Order: sequence, then C-alpha cells, then structure tokens
Amino acid sequence: MGARPAPPPIWKVPPATNYTSYFDAAIARLKAERRYRSFVDLERLAGRYPKAIWHSPNGPRPITVWCSNDYLGMGQHPSVVEAMMSAALRHGTGAGGTRNISGNSHPLVELERELADLHHKEAALVFTSGYVSNQTGIATLARLIPNCLILSDALNHNSMIEGVRQSGCDKAIFRHNDLEHLEELLQAAGDRPKLIVFESIYSMDGDVAPIRQICDLAERYGAMTYIDEVHAVGMYGSRGAGLAERLGVMHRIDVIEGTLGKAFGVMGGYIAAAASVIDAVRSYAPGFIFSTALPPSVAAAATASVRHLKVSRSERQGQQCQVAQLKDALIRADLPLLATPTHIVPVMVGDAEACKAASDHLLEKHGIYIQPINYPTVPRGTERLRITPGPLHTEAHIAALTQALVETWKALDLPFSGLVLEPQERMQTLWTMERSQ
Repeated sequence: MGARPAPPPIWKVPPATNYTSYFDAAIARLKAERRYRSFVDLERLAGRYPKAIWHSPNGPRPITVWCSNDYLGMGQHPSVVEAMMSAALRHGTGAGGTRNISGNSHPLVELERELADLHHKEAALVFTSGYVSNQTGIATLARLIPNCLILSDALNHNSMIEGVRQSGCDKAIFRHNDLEHLEELLQAAGDRPKLIVFESIYSMDGDVAPIRQICDLAERYGAMTYIDEVHAVGMYGSRGAGLAERLGVMHRIDVIEGTLGKAFGVMGGYIAAAASVIDAVRSYAPGFIFSTALPPSVAAAATASVRHLKVSRSERQGQQCQVAQLKDALIRADLPLLATPTHIVPVMVGDAEACKAASDHLLEKHGIYIQPINYPTVPRGTERLRITPGPLHTEAHIAALTQALVETWKALDLPFSGLVLEPQERMQTLWTMERSQ
C-alpha cells in the first residue's frame, strides 16, 4: 500500500485583536493634549450671512459667524446661486466621471478659460480642491523636471508639504520669508533645476511673502516659481487675481495656484501657467486623472463668481474697511491681536485648553462662532482665535464681537496684552521643534 496522504494543515486561529483599541487610544491622546476637535452643527442661511443657525444640544440658535473662509460672502451672491441652479437644471447634478472618461463638461472648460484670463496665463487646470491642486500639482511638476531641487518656505501649507514629499525630489526648506537663506540655498544648488514653492498670504499669521524679491532671486539663479494664492485670490489686485497682480508681478510667476472655495465662495482648486505646463500636469497628475470632475453646476457657479469679482470692487473695498475697523476696535480693547497687513485677524491665546474654552464661551454665551486654532495647524504655544471679517459684517457686529471678546477674556482670566508683534525667530524655532518630533 502506498503512503497515506498528509493530513490537511490545521489552521490556527489567531488570538482576537481589539483593533478599535488603537483608535480609541489615538483619540484619547488628542483629548489629553487638549487638541481634540469638535464640529459645530451649523446651517448657513443664504441672504443672511454672516448670520447662521447653530443646532445646539438645546435646539436651534441664531449665531454670527466670524471665522468663515467665504471671505466676501460670494457663496450667497445672487448671480452665483443662480448660475449653480441653472446649470443643475440644464446638466444635472454629477459630473459623470473623471475628465478623461466622461466628466469634461463645457462649464469646466469655460471656468478654466476664465481662470487663465484672470491670471494672464495661457491655460488653467481645475482640481476638486485647493489641497489636491497643491499636492498633485507640485508633485507632478517636480517629478517631470530631471534632478529637480524643491525650495520650500518653512511655513508652507500641509498640501504643499505633501506635494513636495510625494514628488520624491530633493528638497531644501528655507526659513519663513528669509531671502538671505533662500539665496544661500539657491547658490548651493548650482546649475541643477530648481523649483521655489511659497504662499502669497500665510493663512494663520496673515503675513505676506516678499514676492517681488523671490522673483528676483528665481531669475538670478534660474529657478522656476510656484505661488499659492488661495488666501489672496478674489480679494487683492484690480481684478481679484491676488497679491501677485496687486504687485504687478504675475508675469514673473511660472505657476499660480488658487482656490474656488474661499473668496470665490464655491469649491475646487486650480493652477494657471503656460499651456505646456498645464498640459503636462493634465496628462501626468494622478490626483487629476483619477478624480471625478467637479459637477457642472459647481463649475458654472465658480465662473459666475470669478467674472463678478473681476469687475466689481465693492466686495474688496467693503472687506478692507471692516478689517480696519475690527483691528482698531480690538487694539482699543487691549486684546492680544497679532499684527498683520491682511484680512486675517488672529487673536492670540497661547494655550490649547484656554483657546477651546474661549471658543466655547463665545458660542454658548454670546452666539458668536469662532473656531479655536490649535496644533498641528499652528505651533504649540501660539494657539489663537482666527477672525476673518468680511464686507457683510456691520459696525454693530464688530461692536458686539469686541464686547464679547472682552467679557470672555475676563471670564477666563486671560491676559490683556495689546498688539502682539511676534518675532519671526520665535515662530521659526517653534515650527522647527514641532516638525522634528
């Protein structure tokens, strides 16, 4: 008789693993560090912005929103709303797929033409968000340049940092807005191809880049430039094209990135550049190729907003007026206002728990909505309330906010320290410590 066949293997059942415990522990760490983020259930009301409804545990309550990135209130502008509704009735709701397969709608084509014209570039390319346009745009551009070195500002947005990482290229981080350090790095790079990536307005501190001088260095050392204008488009420049337009240097920037989800009041991101650059990104960027396109209704609404802000200055002027009034009121109240030259108004707290408590107090007692800004969005020790006045905030709104902040500071025993002139050296040190951990 032949040998008996080997018995089938006995599969051992692994011990049960409580996978949810890993996630519970991760959340517990955030709570222990006082940086767990809670969402507030809000209902925006078209025609009544900055008023909104807070669906609180005790029922709906009217509140005033002071931290929206819909900077100009264009999300409720009649022409923008009408464009979205008309396009939805004409084209339906969804895009139908990716641009490569079935989602290249005519409203998207029109939007890209409008954006290219806005920035005086040959072409533009729309993405599903500003995050994606930075992440996949930077990564793709750098990968297509052999032996590219990316020079990135130390305070660039996370989307830009991820784009740099995903490119797989060499990188050098220059100290925030430090032209001498940037020039040192450019000199050390020699003749290899170089890409400088930076923002025009930095969204948490509200400071601005030395754009003209960066362009000077880029031209001197043969570098390509990529600027993120997401917190500037719509609000600066004669047609709302951003700080580069305001300074008259758009033609010196190779790639301009912007968003449709802030001052333009809709959603989506984009880049504008030479036709060959746009065509290359369109053809190689995974975040573009494999993403469902923006719906036609969203594209049509964005086009209406861009067109309106190209010719209307009332929204920009109204915002600048209200920003100046609010800053003056906060300074008079001796509140710790971080000095900024832009529409971003940070009131410094310096402690995560106190920042969250101040935000909660403002909402529950005063019906004022300002989300706390904690790590990792800002370095530990620089927690703040980030206020964004717009043209639809009135003098009465400003007075009520100032009084509410003063009462909150007293109730929580927070320091009244007046205008904060935060040294950049300290900010650099804090960021270096955070990013090395």
